[in-house]
Amino acid sequence: MSPSIRVIRHDELTRDDLDGLRALFDAEYLSAFGDWHPDQPYGYAPHDVHLIASHGGTTVGHVGWARRVIGVGAQEMVIAGVGGVLIAESARGLRLGERLMRAAAASMSEAGDIEFGYLGCREEVVPFYRSCGWTRVAAAERSLNRAGQPVDDPPGQPLLVLPVDPSAEWPRGDIDLRGRAW
Repeated sequence: MSPSIRVIRHDELTRDDLDGLRALFDAEYLSAFGDWHPDQPYGYAPHDVHLIASHGGTTVGHVGWARRVIGVGAQEMVIAGVGGVLIAESARGLRLGERLMRAAAASMSEAGDIEFGYLGCREEVVPFYRSCGWTRVAAAERSLNRAGQPVDDPPGQPLLVLPVDPSAEWPRGDIDLRGRAW
């Protein structure tokens, strides 16, 4: 049986949802980053919407996103900042990550008023996101770090976008996330 995927707003997470997410994230990151917290996961920006994959009552996958207006060059863009992409070791190899990313894109589209999905990642996972339809952009990125201090990253780090509004075009220019990354 294939894992089921639910789309749930952050403010509607139940105690069971939170316990499942905590178990998923702590299994992967506890020793390196400490306890997971839903309102500031490892110091990054929280999510407005969660896509939670479950199998047999166990949370086995997650993608989160949050709507934000950011600056790109001289323009403002409405994006869904994506983060918290994680598949439990027991569910890897089942293409669950692709299913979650497709469901995330659909939920962004259904939310309306979002031009692009946006994410930053490690270089080694860029091929996965590209296989899900995301495109890499080259730009400097300004954000707040986990301690709340400004950070300016030069062009070259893995930044990817996914058109949600088919008429939107990603502009050229430096990116200001106007907050923490996801």
